[in-house]
Amino acid sequence: MKSIFFCILLLLIQTPVLAKGSYILGPGDKVEIKVFGQKNLTVETLLSNSGQINYPFFGEIKVTGLTVKQVEKLIYNGLKGDYLVNPNVYVHVVEYRPFYIHGEVNKPGGYSYQPGLTVNQAIALAGGLTERASKQKIYLFKEKNKNTQINASLTYKVNAGDTILIKQRFF
Repeated sequence: MKSIFFCILLLLIQTPVLAKGSYILGPGDKVEIKVFGQKNLTVETLLSNSGQINYPFFGEIKVTGLTVKQVEKLIYNGLKGDYLVNPNVYVHVVEYRPFYIHGEVNKPGGYSYQPGLTVNQAIALAGGLTERASKQKIYLFKEKNKNTQINASLTYKVNAGDTILIKQRFF
């Protein structure tokens, strides 16, 4: 019984770490960088199209296209030795860049992304489907390749920056 409890606890602890390690930062994300015990090294910033942030001691560093873990490692390696012996760096996304939904939904527009979001949940945020909406003609355009449309189901995972298009059904 104790081993089952321990396994479940271990899975619950590791799940957020996996999500944190796989999210790719992009323009529109708001991130916070902290170094334990070093208030002057705390930075909270909105990532611009350039993808660069101005960090103390480093100047401009590019963080878009990197995961949160990669940014932590980049800053850790830069601070270790010259500035601090063993810096404890923590990076997290304060606010994710939006995803977009348009077509046959009641409230089309941009909405705040949350990890694990599905097309069905995105539709709910947009006020649901209109009377003419098709549940089969749902198209997803990935942020990195807006020219390629993916036929998506209601359970398809949405990422930050993606665009969802809901077409009309044929009567």
